[in-house]
Amino acid sequence: MSTPNLDPHTVITWYASEARALPWRDTSPWGVLVSEFMLQQTPVARVLPRWQLWLERWPTPTELANCSVAEAIRTWGNLGYPRRAKRLYESAAIITQQFDGEVPATYEELISLPGVGEYTANAVLAFAFGQRSLVLDVNVRRLLARAWLGQSHQAATVSLVERSLAQELLPVSSHRCVQWSAASMELGALICTARDPLCSECPIVNDCKWFAQGKPLSAIPKRSQARYEGSVRQERGRILKILRDNEKPMSVKKLSQQTPDNQRFEISLTQLANEGMITKIGSSYALPNS
Repeated sequence: MSTPNLDPHTVITWYASEARALPWRDTSPWGVLVSEFMLQQTPVARVLPRWQLWLERWPTPTELANCSVAEAIRTWGNLGYPRRAKRLYESAAIITQQFDGEVPATYEELISLPGVGEYTANAVLAFAFGQRSLVLDVNVRRLLARAWLGQSHQAATVSLVERSLAQELLPVSSHRCVQWSAASMELGALICTARDPLCSECPIVNDCKWFAQGKPLSAIPKRSQARYEGSVRQERGRILKILRDNEKPMSVKKLSQQTPDNQRFEISLTQLANEGMITKIGSSYALPNS
């Protein structure tokens, strides 16, 4: 299925000299797991300081599990998608209770943790434990779509053709497989970007199907992201910020004082309470275990 002239080892060689010096590439399995939680739909530049702060405060899962959910949410700050903080906290508790405080090293055990899906489990297996696994993030998928399949972008979900190609490209040895996973991800993140890819700097541009075809726009539906401004997600973030910044419970009246939309406020408050992100104390609300 793969293009004969396209060799994953070319990408690995490029990575050896061009890879960013990211701290989670030389850390503990816990540090890798934390990075994977934080990097979901969040740029590296925003994650770096928060990851360093998190690992300084909680260098092991057990130390996080011994704190409160409120502390985890507060330390997460404005990183976005704060449910990840709660799930990471819950995962730390399970790791402490069921795995003797050590991040598990099998797919079945990892996938059982809150907030850990197929990609995260495989990424931890590869980058924390050096195991041969299929790591398919958005950057890798975009690279495969363009260079190997001749498509401008990947589909919203992984197809059988795409998965088969990705499996075919995996080097046999675990070590080379991990290198390929990191290298293909890095090439997609730095060079084969979603907008304005730097084709002139790409190590495999001469063998890229999409480039050879003149970079046409493929007729593949793109996954659209809901607008943040004026959304329930924005209102949820506003409520959580108020509660992060205040140690004491806040009344509904105070929480709703500066809301731009009362209906979105009611929906957001109900969602956060149902998810356990906030706790009702009398007629007021606070972060859990504040």
